[in-house]
Amino acid sequence: MAGKGTPATALLARRKVSHTLHMYDHDPREESYGSEAAAALGIAAERVFKTLVAEVDGKLTVGVVPVTGQLNLKALAAACGGKRAKLADTAVAQRATGYVLGGISPLGQKTRLPIVVDTSIRRFDTVFCSGGRRGLEIELAPDDLVELTGATVAPIAG
Repeated sequence: MAGKGTPATALLARRKVSHTLHMYDHDPREESYGSEAAAALGIAAERVFKTLVAEVDGKLTVGVVPVTGQLNLKALAAACGGKRAKLADTAVAQRATGYVLGGISPLGQKTRLPIVVDTSIRRFDTVFCSGGRRGLEIELAPDDLVELTGATVAPIAG
């Protein structure tokens, strides 16, 4: 990984949080990044969490849900005390987080956005999330992910 760190991996190193990096060869034709990661790493897809940027009442917010499910926008809005939510435009999401689509990590985002993580994260000893680029996953304890991001934990997966 020499010279190829990301803001997410830098945050983990700076905070001395126990984690494991997993790299795999990303297929540029693959559109389901999380499913690709699960298959490439040979892990249960329920343990791989995707990071989606949404707008809740016009304010950017991040939802983190298992790749096996969808982000329930109504539940995300409710978890944030808002009324309506919609997925953010790709360019807006990339600009706000500093990451590219398929590599958006909940960790080390350029702009500190409110984050809501689905309650299913608590079912596992460790979970996987993007490491900040396609083909890089971070495995860490759910509580560490929640603490590092300042996330709210709520049922937001549909």
